[in-house]
Parts: sequence; C-alpha cells; structure tokens
Amino acid sequence: MDFPKHPIIVEETCGTKWYCTCGKSSTQPHCDGSHKGSEDRPIKVEITEARRCAYCGCRQSKEMPFCDGTHHIL
Repeated sequence: MDFPKHPIIVEETCGTKWYCTCGKSSTQPHCDGSHKGSEDRPIKVEITEARRCAYCGCRQSKEMPFCDGTHHIL
C-alpha cells in the first residue's frame, strides 16, 4: 500500500475518533472497518475540543497518529 507523503488535515469536532492504520479506509484518515481480517488495528484518538488536526499520511510519524514531519525525509 502506498501512503501519501503529506499530512491529512481535518477540522475535528469533539469526541472519539479512530485513525486508520491499514490505509484501506475510504474515509481517511478515519477508520471505516476495512482492516477487518488483517492484523492492522485503528488507533483511538480522543478529541477534547474542536481543532484542526494534521494526521500522519505516511504512517511513519513518531507521534502517531499525528504528523511530525517525517514525510519530508522519506
């Protein structure tokens, strides 16, 4: 699976979100259950206030699920 080499910017609302780690979700960066049957599992994210989030697109960030700029060196 080729992952984008840029963050996925989302205006998030409060609540529990599930970040897709398999890259198959049609609702990127959020999980839609497409990982079922694989070893991949989504990452639970608690958003406590509405804000803009930069989710990792390359899946290499040390700050998963958020972008830390690692995509610049890939």
